[in-house]
Amino acid sequence: MSANTPHAHHHHASHDHDHDHGHHDHAHTPGHARPAWRRIGVAALLVLVMAATACFVQVRVGEATVITRFGNPSRVLTEPGLAWRWPVPFEAAVPVDLRLRTTSSGLQDVGTRDGLRIIVQAYIAWQVAPDAPSIQLFMRAVQNQPDEAARQIRTLVGSALETTASGFELGDLVNVEANKVRIDDFEQRLREQIEQQLIKTYGVRVVQVGIERLTLPKVTLDATVDRMRAERETIATERTAEGKRKAAEIQSAAERDARIVEADANVKAAQIQAQSQVQAADIYAKAYAGAPELYTLLRSLDTLGSIINPSTRLVLRTDAAPFRALVDGPLLPPASGGEHGHK
Repeated sequence: MSANTPHAHHHHASHDHDHDHGHHDHAHTPGHARPAWRRIGVAALLVLVMAATACFVQVRVGEATVITRFGNPSRVLTEPGLAWRWPVPFEAAVPVDLRLRTTSSGLQDVGTRDGLRIIVQAYIAWQVAPDAPSIQLFMRAVQNQPDEAARQIRTLVGSALETTASGFELGDLVNVEANKVRIDDFEQRLREQIEQQLIKTYGVRVVQVGIERLTLPKVTLDATVDRMRAERETIATERTAEGKRKAAEIQSAAERDARIVEADANVKAAQIQAQSQVQAADIYAKAYAGAPELYTLLRSLDTLGSIINPSTRLVLRTDAAPFRALVDGPLLPPASGGEHGHK
C-alpha cells in the first residue's frame, strides 16, 4: 500500500494539472478573440479616414487649385476652402499662385523719335488672372513656374520699350518744363503694347506699368544740353525782340500822346491869347476914349517894352517918337477950375 501511494498521488496531481490547464484555456479563449476584432475594426476605420482625407483638398487664399486626372487638367478650383477629388493616382491637386508679383525690365537702351538714345527701366505688376481658362493657359505656357513667366515678361517688356520710345521725342520725356513731360502717356502706351499679349499668351493680367528709371547716355546728354541751350537762346532772343517791340510801341504811343497834348495846349493858348487880345483891345479902347494922351503914352511904353530887352543898345534922338515921352512926360489937360480962378 505504501508503495502504491506515491504513484497514486502523482497520478492524481498530474490529472489535476491537466484538468486545470484545460479549464484555463477554455476560460480565456473569448477574451483573446474580442481584442483581435477590435483591432481590425479600428484599423479599417483608420483606413477609411485616411482614404476620405486623401479625397479632400484645401484651396488656400491667394491660390487656385487645378485638379488633374491622370496628368491632364480636369477642373479648376478658385474658391478658398475644402473640395473633393479622387485620391492619387486617379486625381492630383496642383496649386497655382494668384498673388501679385512685380517684374523689372532692367536697363534698356532705346531710341526716341528724334534719333536720340535713352536708358530706361520699367516695371510691371502682374498676376495670373483668377479664372479657369487663364489658369490653365498659365500652366500650359510656363508649366506653372512664376520665375519662367517673369523671365518671358521681362523679354516682352524690353521689346515693347523699344517700340514705345520710338513714338516719343526726348523733350516729351526729359524737359525742364513740367507741363511738357509725357511720362504718363509713355507708361500708358507701354501697357497697351504688352497687356493683350500677356493675357492671351500666358493668362497673365497686367495690374500696373511704370517707369523706374530714365537716364541719358553721355552723347545724348551733351546733345540735350546743346538743344536746351539753343532753346534758351531762342527764347531769350524772342523775348528781347518782344521787349523792344513793346518799348517802341510805348514810346510811339507816348510821343503821339505828347503831340496831342501839345496841340491841345497850343489851341487853348491861342484861344486864351485871342481872348486876351480882345480884352486888351477893349481896355485900350476904353482908355483911349477916356484919356487919349494917357493911351498914347501907354502904347508907346508897350512898344518900347516889346522891342527893347536888357541886351539891346539904341542910339536915338530923345525928341523922336516914342522916346519923346521920356522927355516931355504926359500931356495933362488944363484944369478948368484954375482957369476960372485966373480969370
